[in-house]
Amino acid sequence: MVAPDRDEDRFREDLVGLDPDDPEARAFAEHLDRLERVRPSYTVEGYLGGVRDFAESANRLGGHYRLTAMILVLLILVGVLVAVWDSLGFILFALAG
Repeated sequence: MVAPDRDEDRFREDLVGLDPDDPEARAFAEHLDRLERVRPSYTVEGYLGGVRDFAESANRLGGHYRLTAMILVLLILVGVLVAVWDSLGFILFALAG
């Protein structure tokens, strides 16, 4: 008996009539997989999976979309660095007196 969760059989009904070796059909199946993937977003693993999906989609698009994603990531990192710097300053000021 074949398990229904196997990758090859998962979208068999959606891909009827398409060549399974065709790169466009494979890309469509991957797209369907990304759309139907469910993971808990309130866990670290779920959050990191969302970040991975964001990075993969930015790399797939390329061009100015990729640049926009890189700028967004840099702005997030700058925000984290400012928060860490402010926290360290507060801690050192509190310890100093």
